[in-house]
Amino acid sequence: MFAKAFRVKSNTAVKGSDRRKLRADVAAAFPAFGAEQLSELVPGKDELNIVKLYAHKGDAVAVYVSGRNPVLFELKGTLYPTVYTLWSYPHLLPAFTTWPPVLEKLVGGADLMLPGLTVPPGGLPQVQQGDLCAITLVGNRAPVAIGVATMSTAEMLAAGLKGKGFTVLHTYLDHLWQFGDKSSPPSIVPLDLQDAPECTGNAKEEEPVEVDSVLQGDMEGLSLQGDEESSVAYKTTPSEATEDSREVGMDQDPAGGKTFQEQMDELLLRCFFHALKCRVTKADLPLLTSTFLGSHMYSCCPEGQQLDIKKSSYKKLSKFLHHMMKEQIVQVKELSKGVESIVAVDWKHPSITSFVVPEPSPAAQSVQEDTKEKPHHPPQIEYLYCIPANMTSLFQESGHRKGSALSGSEVRAIVIDYAKKNNLVDENNKNLVKMDPILCDCILEKDEQHTILKLPWDKLIERCLERLKPAYRVTFCGQEPIVKKGDICPIDITLAQRTYNKKVTLIRNLEVFGLDPYSVAAILQQRCQASATITPVPGAKDAIQVQIQGNQINHLSRLLLEEYNIPRKYIKGLEKAPKAGKKK
Repeated sequence: MFAKAFRVKSNTAVKGSDRRKLRADVAAAFPAFGAEQLSELVPGKDELNIVKLYAHKGDAVAVYVSGRNPVLFELKGTLYPTVYTLWSYPHLLPAFTTWPPVLEKLVGGADLMLPGLTVPPGGLPQVQQGDLCAITLVGNRAPVAIGVATMSTAEMLAAGLKGKGFTVLHTYLDHLWQFGDKSSPPSIVPLDLQDAPECTGNAKEEEPVEVDSVLQGDMEGLSLQGDEESSVAYKTTPSEATEDSREVGMDQDPAGGKTFQEQMDELLLRCFFHALKCRVTKADLPLLTSTFLGSHMYSCCPEGQQLDIKKSSYKKLSKFLHHMMKEQIVQVKELSKGVESIVAVDWKHPSITSFVVPEPSPAAQSVQEDTKEKPHHPPQIEYLYCIPANMTSLFQESGHRKGSALSGSEVRAIVIDYAKKNNLVDENNKNLVKMDPILCDCILEKDEQHTILKLPWDKLIERCLERLKPAYRVTFCGQEPIVKKGDICPIDITLAQRTYNKKVTLIRNLEVFGLDPYSVAAILQQRCQASATITPVPGAKDAIQVQIQGNQINHLSRLLLEEYNIPRKYIKGLEKAPKAGKKK
């Protein structure tokens, strides 16, 4: 469903009453969730947005985003978890395992065929037709896709594991995953390996299995069905979801003398300093503490380990951050009632400067390189001059007609060539050009035609350019040039007043410069921590604009000038940015 880019329609905050309804819907769809887990997934006060979008085949989908990551999506009244959610709750759905090379096909839009499954020692999970299932890879319990079973487990076995087994809805690496922080799956030991006897003594600890581990086993008979999508509703019968008592990469009974809680405290500090040193910049502040945890700290967790603040000595993020405040590393304030934000960071603090950033694993590095966003190349824009009907006689000798678009240098060359061919250069003063009937009609006003007999070269060409119609040529990277008539419309940024004296920032004409308004709205929504929507431009047919709450011109300026490389002369309204220290 998300194998290709989707179009965002709106991105708004979820109200309190809607959060309660969503929490009830999630509880009904996934009975395995306890009250505490529901509060984590659908927070009462922390940031939670609903993004309404259209998939590439036109399906209307509602995506719920918490801490910058999509956690749920709703299609035709049915709720589905994303891979980000399943990484936190890997036992929420019954899981079927396939081989790592199959993932690439699933990301491309293929459904999972039964010959691609591996059968664990305990047999396949028991599901019915229409049940929602997780799909994992050999050696790792972290789900990489979700799909709807096309038949029951009994029917799968009766068919000899042949035919289509699952209609895949969402995968790791697809466009819905890219809408989040693009973190990699954690390494979670499969259930059949968790029961194996643990090594004791001085035995070397086994390396965690990578998601892209080497293919093992016989791939014969593996087949996939391509790009067939379905929105089949399912009955929720997930397997028993008990909390995973074992944390991958950490010893339950360590020989080194550190308790599990002490190890979690060390991991928490490591992710905290890693995030401050590499992920957060001054431009990101103020930053919601929930966003800092979900989008920055979790993504800094080493491969093979899982960060769980509740299992640390701090128990809560707020307690941990207040401890960091006492250490004078960060400043945390409650900018709105019940919601805390990091407002300042002392990046020169010894704890940050002395922190050594660990080298990423080759697998994580590969994923980051594959998913790294390519820089935006602004279009090349060239001003042109369009020939109107009353000036065609001057240009027809050079083979140009009404509506032809010429550059300034081309116009200059044509006028000079016309004057020389028709012997209009003054013999006594080469800087003057005599006016013939065609030049009189095209260049002079009616009341000047009997008074002005000669013009200097610069005045002649200047008057000619003034009488031509404006046009411009736009060339996007790797595409054929496009010529458009009229003046180029700059990106127009304005401020408007809404109800209760609230300001909104409006951005128009992004499409002229190859920018997708829906993508810009999504980026601003995340960076500004404010509601962003797409609205029609009043009085303009088929024109849309981005609307975001508050005066967000400073954020917009950095985005357009520094990241999209749009020349300042093509942006109107940057001077309306709020002054330093002034409330937005």
